[in-house]
Amino acid sequence: MKTSMKRRDFLHVGFAGGLGLTLADFFRLKQAQAEQKFYETKEGTAKGVIFIYLPGGAAHQETWDPKPYAPIEYRGPMNSIDTNVTGVRINEMLPQTAKLADKLAICRSMTHGEAAHERGTHNMFTGYRPSPALQFPSMGSVVTHEFGPRNNLPQYVCIPNQPNEFAGTGYLSSSFAPFSLGADPASGNFTVRDLNLPGGVDDQRFTRRRRILDAVNDHFAKKEEADSLDAVDTFYSRAYNMISSQQAREAFDINKETDALRDEYGRNTAGARMLLARRLIEAGTRFVTLTYGGWDMHDNINGGIRNQVPALDQGFAALIRDLDARGLLDSTLVCIASEFGRTPKINGTAGRDHWPKVFSVVMAGGGVKKGIVYGSSDATATEPEENPLNVEDWATTMYHCLGIVADKELMAPGDRPIEIVDGGKIRKDLLV
Repeated sequence: MKTSMKRRDFLHVGFAGGLGLTLADFFRLKQAQAEQKFYETKEGTAKGVIFIYLPGGAAHQETWDPKPYAPIEYRGPMNSIDTNVTGVRINEMLPQTAKLADKLAICRSMTHGEAAHERGTHNMFTGYRPSPALQFPSMGSVVTHEFGPRNNLPQYVCIPNQPNEFAGTGYLSSSFAPFSLGADPASGNFTVRDLNLPGGVDDQRFTRRRRILDAVNDHFAKKEEADSLDAVDTFYSRAYNMISSQQAREAFDINKETDALRDEYGRNTAGARMLLARRLIEAGTRFVTLTYGGWDMHDNINGGIRNQVPALDQGFAALIRDLDARGLLDSTLVCIASEFGRTPKINGTAGRDHWPKVFSVVMAGGGVKKGIVYGSSDATATEPEENPLNVEDWATTMYHCLGIVADKELMAPGDRPIEIVDGGKIRKDLLV
């Protein structure tokens, strides 16, 4: 994006120069102002995303797509329950979520061809099939690239940490990497690393250090132009803004919430992570990825689901209620996904194995229709039966909700133009 220079702008530079603002600083400021205007005009229905990722491959049959009339070897050992949407049933361990199904879009026809954890994970974080030639950026990094900073907060946060290599920047600059908490908000002494000043450093001393750092950065920037230097400068700037901003620090402080609300979410891993995600979205973060549980249930799937799902049910239902009560649900796209589903038949150790041919994702808010089931699997949850939803279309629809055109080309190394998503279509029948 280019900016023009007018006569009065030179006067502003002359005036600002007396205050220590260089011409380069002025151009940087003008560029930032122009880009901010550009970013504001691009926003879609969703102003933020909460991406709840269930690592390991959650069984669709034991969560969102039960088959109560299938033979026992397909149906599995668990029961299903009615939701508040007529004719829609989900797993018996999701009673709170069942009461909110009228706010959800349950997609039962997700499909891709990658049965290995790493490759399936790559699909769901990037919208691309893996390639040996190029590392693609995650959706969170693309969102950060497209919209830039807001409210002195990191625009892409991973709770508690970046969950895998595919959740990173790929071919984009490292300045679009996620901010990882470094700790679990469910822990009793939870603090976010790097947000507090070191001992013995007050605000005045911190500001002096910042000025010295600026001088060093300017010196090296004149010596060499490289992504690594730009990224370091960006990270230092954002770190300074975060540490010096009371609003930013408080966004990460889960203890600001009432005891009653913390109890509603659940004082456990799922509840604490979802509550913190809501705080960050409310404060201005655009994309939050949180992980919960372990879903690679090759053995004893009955026990595994009974152990993992109750906290997910409680935390997710509380999140949807809370966002709705605060008027944030319609502007926040919430998604639950895993890298694939599980095999149609129960195996010899009472579990299910990897199965990417069909599985489920759940979406809510952010421009998505409410109270629907999108697509379907066949009678044994083996293949999509109606409206197969591929990764490219799903990612393109997510981006559309945010106001990002998914076939826009970004520049990979070697000035190689790469579309944000290759060949995806917006599933308009999923949207309001």
